[in-house]
Amino acid sequence: MQNEWREGRGESRGEMLVRRKGDPELSGGAEMKIKAGGTGGGELEKETLMMELNKLVQKMVKESSWWERRGLDCSILAAAFLCLPPAFLLLSSSHVVWFSVGMLLMAVAHGVIAFKGTHLASHGALSESPAWGQFWAVFFIEVCGSFSAPAGIQGHIKMHHAHTNVIGLGDSSVWKVPFLPRTVYLFFAPLAVPVITPLVALGHLKGLSLAHVVRTVLMVALGLYSQYWLLIHVSGFESPLSALLCMLVCRAMFSVPYIHINIFQHIGLPMFSPTRRPKRIYQMTHGVLNLRRNPLLDWIFGHSLINCHVEHHLFPFLSDNMCLKVKPVVSKYLLDKKLPYQEDSYFSRLGLFFHKYQELMVFAPPITELVGVQ
Repeated sequence: MQNEWREGRGESRGEMLVRRKGDPELSGGAEMKIKAGGTGGGELEKETLMMELNKLVQKMVKESSWWERRGLDCSILAAAFLCLPPAFLLLSSSHVVWFSVGMLLMAVAHGVIAFKGTHLASHGALSESPAWGQFWAVFFIEVCGSFSAPAGIQGHIKMHHAHTNVIGLGDSSVWKVPFLPRTVYLFFAPLAVPVITPLVALGHLKGLSLAHVVRTVLMVALGLYSQYWLLIHVSGFESPLSALLCMLVCRAMFSVPYIHINIFQHIGLPMFSPTRRPKRIYQMTHGVLNLRRNPLLDWIFGHSLINCHVEHHLFPFLSDNMCLKVKPVVSKYLLDKKLPYQEDSYFSRLGLFFHKYQELMVFAPPITELVGVQ
């Protein structure tokens, strides 16, 4: 049976008290305090908190220009596509330095398109038009990301966002591979993501209509074959094997941090029971963590996946740039209301997961109860 965590509000400083039942280290009245606030109001107060924050954010969105709402992120994606022609040309060079530059340029471009672009497209954050939103979702998720758009939206939007850190639903357990040793999982297994992704996509085609199945297969094949064709005919690769190897290296270059950020920002944080989940603002502030700003990660993955992940889970319709813009307002509001606003660095989380791999990635997570909130 899973251990149960109970949390209560501290009397002196508004801190959150965490007790783990049956833990000998915490027996005899011992308590562990985390930097978090609580609020003990009724149902109306809980709803009012989210409504107040939503009004503040919506006001900022309405006052923002199209460039701030969508234009800047669209320009970053456009710049990534513009990097592809010189990357293919540089890969035709016989000089190691220029060839390496071409490889890096293509890897960065692919990372921005496949990670940042796919994520924004899945949320419909690239266009206000539903029709264009659907088009971009298929283009980025299937053609560029080699995955099924319906399956991606179902898993990410309807499960992960709707049921963040709820056991058995959106608890990020899909990323766990308990039989792998920690070093293999954290540093080597992610390199297989480019190969695994289209195979997993095929597995998700069951239950979809024939039209969706055909479209997904054709779009994924189009994305993979177009890169292969350009490597052969533009970059001048002489053997299919060398072209496929180049594709793998470019697509896998940022897959290690991709896996890391998917586990660092949720696993190890409070997990909730499907029958006793807290209100949305408590669920997201306790179950989501921001990674501190990192220029490379911010550029490749986007602010909503790195340093504005809390904001993104509270307002998933916002683009990366808008998440960054509302971040000061959101953080100030949450801290003023004595709610958690969790942040940590990438390497700090990496160290935590490396040293506590069994606890975090192998064993079943304990269930958290927010006393006075649920």
